[in-house]
Amino acid sequence: MARGGFPGGGFGGINMNQIMKQAKKMQEEMEKSQENLASQTFESTTGGGAVYAKVNGSKELVEIKIQKDVVDPDDVEMLQDLILTCVNDVLKKVDDAQAKELGKYNIPGLK
Repeated sequence: MARGGFPGGGFGGINMNQIMKQAKKMQEEMEKSQENLASQTFESTTGGGAVYAKVNGSKELVEIKIQKDVVDPDDVEMLQDLILTCVNDVLKKVDDAQAKELGKYNIPGLK
């Protein structure tokens, strides 16, 4: 019998060194995936191209463009709605890419 009374040299035959190696490998892979996502850019347009937004994988707004003809001082609310819709859409694209990339690790609570 192994030291400590556990057969197989571990807890119930579990090799803790092997588990630690696998955890370290998974952590390294996740870090690479996160770096890969952070280096990507995501784009969206609304209003037939009236508003354009670009976000990086870290969810930082990199660029926003607004066509001049959509700027109407008498209808600011429409422009605000277009901007909100565009930015929320591009952020959802980042979330979807993160879920797809990091979801393969199947860790509860990780987005």
